Amino acid sequence: MKNKIIILCFALLAITFSCKEETQGEIKMVSPEEMKSLLALEDVQLVDVRTAEEYETGFIEHSQNIDYTSVTFEEDIVKLDKTKPVIVYCKSGGRSGKCSKKMKDAGFEKVYDLEGGIAQWKFKGNEIKTLQ
Repeated sequence: MKNKIIILCFALLAITFSCKEETQGEIKMVSPEEMKSLLALEDVQLVDVRTAEEYETGFIEHSQNIDYTSVTFEEDIVKLDKTKPVIVYCKSGGRSGKCSKKMKDAGFEKVYDLEGGIAQWKFKGNEIKTLQ
């Protein structure tokens, strides 16, 4: 009986920690597959934080370019709707990680960061668009 109680306690702990709800302001890493689902299901703001030159070489459809290295970056992100989910991406995940933290600190409710950036998006066979 004692072993069953111990097993039950471990099971409850595992369930508690694995089913953690998303809290306000949390940054969630998403795979390209998860991002495709989010784009299909939710009214999401998709933000490419690479430079304008990088953006011109190819971007994910329906994204807007807000350059993380721009002097106007802070002003540009506050123009976004903080109550709507936002997905950020860059080339491989470095800048989008920093941007996600800034957005969380600025009060955005749902921030998603594309794991591996546009490089991973392309690697998984997803389409990119160009300005031409």
